[in-house]
Amino acid sequence: MNKPRASAVAGPLLGVLAAGGALADSYPPPTEGDFLAKDFHFSSGETLPQLRIHYRTFGAPRTDAHGVVRNAVLILHGTGGSGASLVRAEFAGELFGAGQPLDATRYFIVLPDCLGHGQSSKPSDGLHARFPKYGYNDMVQAEYLLLTQGLKVNHARLVMGTSMGAMHTWLWGEQHPQFMDALMPLASLPTQISGRNRVWRKLLIDAIRNDPDWKGGEYVAQPPSLRTAIAMIWVMSSNPVLRQAEAPTLARADQVIDDYVALYLKSDDANDILYQVSASYDYDPGPHLEKIAAPLLAVNSADDLVNPPELKILEHEITRVPHGRAIVIPFSEHTHGHGSHTYAVLWKDYLQELLQAPER
Repeated sequence: MNKPRASAVAGPLLGVLAAGGALADSYPPPTEGDFLAKDFHFSSGETLPQLRIHYRTFGAPRTDAHGVVRNAVLILHGTGGSGASLVRAEFAGELFGAGQPLDATRYFIVLPDCLGHGQSSKPSDGLHARFPKYGYNDMVQAEYLLLTQGLKVNHARLVMGTSMGAMHTWLWGEQHPQFMDALMPLASLPTQISGRNRVWRKLLIDAIRNDPDWKGGEYVAQPPSLRTAIAMIWVMSSNPVLRQAEAPTLARADQVIDDYVALYLKSDDANDILYQVSASYDYDPGPHLEKIAAPLLAVNSADDLVNPPELKILEHEITRVPHGRAIVIPFSEHTHGHGSHTYAVLWKDYLQELLQAPER
């Protein structure tokens, strides 16, 4: 997950880190805009007359003699985040500057606010629980329309993402296998949501849906279950060592979680979080991994509570990807559990290596 979470050791809404503080002088400022997809059809059968996808871009597209865009990079954020949550020192400040792996003077970098997130269309805009049920396949379709119709990008040098965005990356590789030169999912597993990963999500979903103050999504004040959802996110989004350092006593632990919840009660919305976490219901890249044609480098970290390496799912499934490779970053004082996906210093050398892949 990838939403801004304050605190030096707090991780993301499963990956979310506070926007701001990026090395703004090391790369040009982004251009922001909105793409409006008319008559968007969801896999549930529902429709929206107009779906808004907000985006940030760095740099400019470059086409070859055949009109193929050769330098586009699509970067997808995690659950609860936005494109803004990656415009920060730990991520953009390590990647987008001059001479860095994704130098914004060379690449056309696209950071969408995914469907249901940020400034894109979402339940809290007004439809509340009448907003169409969306899944990851709908989100990938919206991203594809943004690139191809909104930004006129017909090919990507790289598709990458963190957490939820990483899961979208696997789906991109399967659904549009010729669209990109390379793929880099960060902090994910190429299998349907199951085990503890499903259960913590279901606990959060059930807490909101079974809360009488949720009122079927038509609450005026945020329901108390939003506190439970935010606290659950805190539990899952970092590693135990960092959490212990942050909250080394009983009193300090109580204070840390109370402060954390209070901070995000100011901006979070129960319907938005409910939809964001529920959206993984249709994620299941497992049956089609052999369809991924581009070189793919999956990077996880050993202290990730969401995708624990002990399951050995990544190591097993990557063998089915024709040009796939997997890296698990060992635990160290520099890793941040699931939130390691946003600390590019941990994996940017692997990204640089991946970018040696030839154009397709």
